[in-house]
Amino acid sequence: MHREVYALLYSDKKDAPPLLPSDTTQGYRTVKAKLGCKRVRPWKWMPFTNPARRDGAIFHHWRRMAEEGKDYPFARFNKMVQVPMYSEQEYQMYLHDDGWTKAETDHLFDLCKRFDLRFIVIHDRYDHQQFRKRSVEDLKERYYNICAKLAKIRAATGSEPKIYAFDAGHERRRKEQLERLFNRTPEQVAEEEYLIQELRKIEIRKKEREKKVQDLQKLITAADTTTEMRRAERKTTKKKLPQKRETEKPAVPETAGIKFPDFKSAGVTLRSQRMKLPSSVGQKKIKAIEQILTEHGVDLNPMPTEEIVQMFNELRSDLVLVYELKQAHGNCEYEQQMLRHRYEALLKTGGASAGVLLGEGLGAEGQAAHGTEDVKGEAKEHIIDVVGAPLTPNSRKRRESASSSSSIKKVKKL
Repeated sequence: MHREVYALLYSDKKDAPPLLPSDTTQGYRTVKAKLGCKRVRPWKWMPFTNPARRDGAIFHHWRRMAEEGKDYPFARFNKMVQVPMYSEQEYQMYLHDDGWTKAETDHLFDLCKRFDLRFIVIHDRYDHQQFRKRSVEDLKERYYNICAKLAKIRAATGSEPKIYAFDAGHERRRKEQLERLFNRTPEQVAEEEYLIQELRKIEIRKKEREKKVQDLQKLITAADTTTEMRRAERKTTKKKLPQKRETEKPAVPETAGIKFPDFKSAGVTLRSQRMKLPSSVGQKKIKAIEQILTEHGVDLNPMPTEEIVQMFNELRSDLVLVYELKQAHGNCEYEQQMLRHRYEALLKTGGASAGVLLGEGLGAEGQAAHGTEDVKGEAKEHIIDVVGAPLTPNSRKRRESASSSSSIKKVKKL
């Protein structure tokens, strides 16, 4: 039986089927308003006055009969600014200023009270014919200085009043800078955008160089630590007795190139699992390890005894470390060669600019060789920041192939 037909026979409320078509489902339809049977509250067209107006204007609107005689509900939004007033004695004792007269100060405070501290309007309505011509910053500075002095005078003893300070000089400089920024030409805007892009490129290259230096330092420290650990291990093994050497298991030093996982979980494990390379080692390093082992006639899967597993893992860790050091050394040599070429090109194009980049210390004859190398290195770093972006791996391969072909041609000529 279909759902619609079944709904005619039975519903959740167990009501009888309707005699006429009806729609009682709520679904996605809007719920109709449920009007009550109460008596409607009466409304009346009545007059009202707005307390914010001082002209006594009378307006009319519809309002409930129960609210007749009450205040205008929107009168609470009429907020007035409390402008301080001063007496003649306070002005003569504390508020006197050589640049301002009392009549001009009274005129300023009258406008501040009329226009609720809207200083742009106050400056527009200021009487510049009768008084001296003032800027918006001058008006603000005079008003807030008087407010601060009155707050200090009228504050109770032992209490710190809340004082509002206005820095007119800072406001003038800010508007001047905004005006200069607005009056820039399209060429100046384009030049600024270009300089910002170049600054970002320089920062990116600086971060890349710092990362390379950190990686190289890590490799060097790793190589030093492994050699020191091996030497210490050899000294300790020589001092041990041969009986203890057979019974006790040799300690496995932490390898710097590859970190092999430790199988300390409960259960049966195969010793050959310790020879498995971790997933952190890339495919290039794995292929390089296999190629070196095959060249030297070392089995890729030796018999997994305790000593062989330890020595085999140390061997592959050392191979990875040597592979990384070779890569870092090759990169450093290539960067040094490119810096040398750029330096020679700068010397050919403009000797004066290259001399400025290199600094004053390069031309001195009495300096040591180490000092000159440091200055050259620093100058080359500056040249990298100023001249072009770092080369991509593809461009590096093309340069290497071009240099190799040129060297072959020279050998043939000889």
